[in-house]
Amino acid sequence: MKNTLSTVFVATSLALAGTMTGHAADTVAEYDASGGVRIGYLSCNIGEGGGYLLGSAKELDCTFHSSFSGDPLDHYTGVIKKFGIDLGYTAQGGLVWAVFAPTAGYHQGSLKGDYFGAAAEATIGAGLGANVLLGGTGGSIQLQPISVSGQLGLNVAAAKAFVTLYAAR
Repeated sequence: MKNTLSTVFVATSLALAGTMTGHAADTVAEYDASGGVRIGYLSCNIGEGGGYLLGSAKELDCTFHSSFSGDPLDHYTGVIKKFGIDLGYTAQGGLVWAVFAPTAGYHQGSLKGDYFGAAAEATIGAGLGANVLLGGTGGSIQLQPISVSGQLGLNVAAAKAFVTLYAAR
């Protein structure tokens, strides 16, 4: 009974965090500090896995939601790698980034590429984290944290983060 209640509590917490990040993505200012234009948001499911003393690698399944009406959803697969302190294990989690580009407009598959930056998270049962990443097409796309990432497990991380996104077919 105790396990069932804690599972329901954690699942509900993650669902609420996902809902909050989705709504937060819609309320981000149109421009970022460097003059980039918000073109939408990228929501990702993060695969489960363990962190080791010097890092981790987890699979991503992502969907880009354009700010421009009429644009279809765009799907990506990929991996997030962390190099630095990353100890523990997390079950599947979720993450939402605002996506900024130098100019307005979006083309299918234009988020594919490599991103780099920093990541920090703490998890005891249900946890939160943040990531700031730059890269993509010629280094011009920015992925900025919207609100929170959420995951289940026992983990602490402070590391350099690298994300590679591939256009899904």
